[in-house]
Amino acid sequence: MMNKFTPTIKGVIAGVLMVLISIAIYFAKGDFDNPLQYISYAVYIGAILWSLYDFEQSDTADKSFKQYFSTGFRCFIVITFIMVIFTYIFTKADPSLKEQMAVKYRAELTGKGNYTAPEIDSMVQNAKDYFNIMLTSMAIFGYLVIGSMATVLGSLFFVRKGR
Repeated sequence: MMNKFTPTIKGVIAGVLMVLISIAIYFAKGDFDNPLQYISYAVYIGAILWSLYDFEQSDTADKSFKQYFSTGFRCFIVITFIMVIFTYIFTKADPSLKEQMAVKYRAELTGKGNYTAPEIDSMVQNAKDYFNIMLTSMAIFGYLVIGSMATVLGSLFFVRKGR
């Protein structure tokens, strides 16, 4: 059976869909910090499982864990790349995100009562200076961990199912 969608193409489709979902959620809710964001993660995991399922249905003789993981990896690495680029561009394009974080962080530090006003100012400025780098780094790490876990678990499922 010839499948016209490779794991890479599935990753592109899912990545673009996740970007569109994220933008829609942001404009509907005003931020990304809400439970609707799990829709994007469902698309992410769904694309990985779609790739693994199609591999299972293929005529490929070698259906080892390594081959399943390789299939899932080709999907999730593309999605990760798209979402990291989106995160970086979006945070650069919308400086209000940095300001929202600074206000919340200042309130959190003030509420703790452990810091002087100059210390709080310094900590908030530091957080603002590294905001884009930190958010992009967290996106890289988060998407790689979720993608790896979904791929490992999905691969184990399909390998065991095939036995």
